[in-house]
Amino acid sequence: MPNHPRIGITLGDPAGIGPEVVAKALKSGRLNRHFDYEVIGDPRAKRHADAADWVVKGAKRCLGGDLAALATAPITKDLLHRAGYPFTGQTELLAHLSHTRRFAMMLAGGPLRVALVTTHAPLRDVAKLITGRKIVEVIELSNQICRRFGIRRPRIAVAGLNPHAGEGGLLGDEERRIIGPAVKRAARSGIDVSGPYSADTLFYRAAHGEFDAVVAMYHDQGLAPFKLIAFDNGVNLTLGLPFIRTSPDHGTAPDIAGKGIARPDGMIAAINMAAQLATTK
Repeated sequence: MPNHPRIGITLGDPAGIGPEVVAKALKSGRLNRHFDYEVIGDPRAKRHADAADWVVKGAKRCLGGDLAALATAPITKDLLHRAGYPFTGQTELLAHLSHTRRFAMMLAGGPLRVALVTTHAPLRDVAKLITGRKIVEVIELSNQICRRFGIRRPRIAVAGLNPHAGEGGLLGDEERRIIGPAVKRAARSGIDVSGPYSADTLFYRAAHGEFDAVVAMYHDQGLAPFKLIAFDNGVNLTLGLPFIRTSPDHGTAPDIAGKGIARPDGMIAAINMAAQLATTK
């Protein structure tokens, strides 16, 4: 019997629900049967920071061609720092390990795909972190991943930063100075992209099929509406890496760890999305 391609699954923080949802996912009978699955980590580990090392191990094995994809259970930002990795999340750690400069976080689930221009940054810093170059980069990466999902000509919408997308400059000028010109630059390359749109109506339009992906300017602008729709089965997908990485879009939930009540839906969705993308290179 031939071996199937192998997907690595990191356990996440052993003090969180990662080990539980991984175990439930593997026993669910709902995973892609054309792949084998390997758990990376030890649920009995006493040193929580080991979870960060498991992510590093999985990434290196993907880069070496040993794994077809990597699905990571959640770990906290504090755990990364305690393990000696000065990054704000697994996304940034994986980009560093793979020497990737063009990368972005996308959340996919239900009718929404949402990519972020800025990720884990204080709100006070967001405006100065937004650049035309980064916006174009996230638009391009979103277009590429949508095509891998089988969408022949993705329709991408870009959110404004300010209320009502700046109201013509009355409520902020980032839309006129930075976001609008970046959208036009990306459109000139042949991408079906438009905006900036007021975020208070954009996600409603996307959820009802008008757009295939939304580019949001900051973390909560994109994740608040996304989690309202796809809280249990949302997937965090890292765009731009030289390998496939997915993760459930939820945290470590230490308050329910060990109680046997954690739902594995997000982990199952993350593993199956990794398998789906591993077949469409």
